[in-house]
Amino acid sequence: MRFPCAKPLRSHAQPGQASLASVLILLALIALGIWGWNHLPFDVQDLITEDILPVALIVLAVGGLIWTLVRLIQRRRQRRRQRDQLIQQFTQETSLRKRFDLAVAIIELNNYELAGLEQIAPEMAKVFIAIYKTSPGDKQHRFRGMAASHLGVLQHRDSIPLLLKALDDDHAYVRGCAALALGRMRAKEAKAKLTYMMKEDWDQTVRSRSREAVERIP
Repeated sequence: MRFPCAKPLRSHAQPGQASLASVLILLALIALGIWGWNHLPFDVQDLITEDILPVALIVLAVGGLIWTLVRLIQRRRQRRRQRDQLIQQFTQETSLRKRFDLAVAIIELNNYELAGLEQIAPEMAKVFIAIYKTSPGDKQHRFRGMAASHLGVLQHRDSIPLLLKALDDDHAYVRGCAALALGRMRAKEAKAKLTYMMKEDWDQTVRSRSREAVERIP
């Protein structure tokens, strides 16, 4: 009888056995190192501790710093390439919902910063405004909230009247996102409304977002 789905027998050691063997090897190496150090002549020990060891530590520190910088540069370049690819897809896409998804992905990849998105920002703002206006009702509150929040990232000041209106949305998530966006833009025209909301809104998150926004507005 054949059992095609049967798992093959394992021929390698179990994880617990491998871990125990690794610990034993490490302990043996430490013991060997201590034994070898104790049998070195004193002048050799002094040479190692006073000359070789400090230089080795400096080399390791410099090497670690260089490696970290190289990794940061590589990650930044990779993120920039991915962002450029998403921007190209965004400019070629015709579906409003897909353009919205791409715009959100671009902003997230850009760490919620405007830098590097200046040229595409006006077109992205149009998408967010369109999504906000075409996503009524409680079931689509997340689309309205995300659109409002990302308009703040883009510093789209022409959308401030829309965001002021969003502060009266029935869903707390949308009101909190609108407050966050207005705070990002330091919209002075929203300060009075936000000051009221940070005291009177029934939702704690909205009150907190409104307070943060007021603190950012001069």
